Amino acid sequence: MNGPRRGAVGRFAEREWGPLYKTVKYALRTRRWRAIPLTISAVLLTSVFQVIQNQSWGFRPIQVIGSVKAEYPLWISLLRTPFSLFVPALDLPVWGALAQVLLVFGIAEICVGRGRMLLIAYAATLAGTLYARVGIHIGPDSVFGLPASAAKMVDTGPSAAVVALAVYVCWRYRAYWTAGTVALAMVVEVVLKNNLAGKEHIAALIVVAVICWITHVRRRRRRDRHDQGRRAGSLSGAPPIQS
Repeated sequence: MNGPRRGAVGRFAEREWGPLYKTVKYALRTRRWRAIPLTISAVLLTSVFQVIQNQSWGFRPIQVIGSVKAEYPLWISLLRTPFSLFVPALDLPVWGALAQVLLVFGIAEICVGRGRMLLIAYAATLAGTLYARVGIHIGPDSVFGLPASAAKMVDTGPSAAVVALAVYVCWRYRAYWTAGTVALAMVVEVVLKNNLAGKEHIAALIVVAVICWITHVRRRRRRDRHDQGRRAGSLSGAPPIQS
C-alpha cells in the first residue's frame, strides 16, 4: 500500500506544484538573488521599519508614515497605504512578516513579474483599507459589517497582499487545490475570529478573484483573435500568423 500511496502523493505534488517549483528553481539557480531584487528590498525595508518603531524616538515617525486607521481622513489613509505594507504589526512577531514577504513576494516576483506583483499587492492592501470604512458604515449587525471600535485599529502589515499574491500565483500555475486551501483558511479565520484583519483578508480574496477573472477574459480574447487570424490566413491561402 505504501508504494501506491507514495506514487499518488507524488503525482499530486508534481501536478500541483511541479511547474511552480521548476520556475522558481530555475530563476534562483540562474540568477540567484538577482531574480528577486524587489522582494529583498521589501524585506530590508520591513526590517528597518521594525527596528525604528521599537526605538523610543522612532515609533511616532513610523506611525506617521505607515499607520492606517479608518478614523483618519481618507486622503491620509490613501497616502499611507503603500507604506503600511512594510510596517509590521506590533502584536505579532516580526519574523512572521519577514518570512511571508520573502517567500510569497519572492515567488510572485519570479512567476508573475514585478509589475503585476506590485499591482496585486497594492490592490489587495487598498481593498482592506477601503473595506474597513465600508464595514464600519454597515455596522456590526451585518455579517459584512464591523463595530465602530474598528475605526481605531491600526491596519498595518503585508498579510492582505500575501494572501492575494499566494492565490493569484497558485491560480496562474494551476495549483488550484493550494489556492482553494488558502481561500478556505481565510474564511475559517473569519468564522473563528471575526475581526478587522480577517475581513480584510476576505476583501483581498475578492479583489484577487476579480483580477483572475479579468486576466482569464483577456487571455481568452487574445487566443480567440489568434485563432481567427489563423483561420483567416488558411482560407486566404496566406501563411498562418505566428504566435
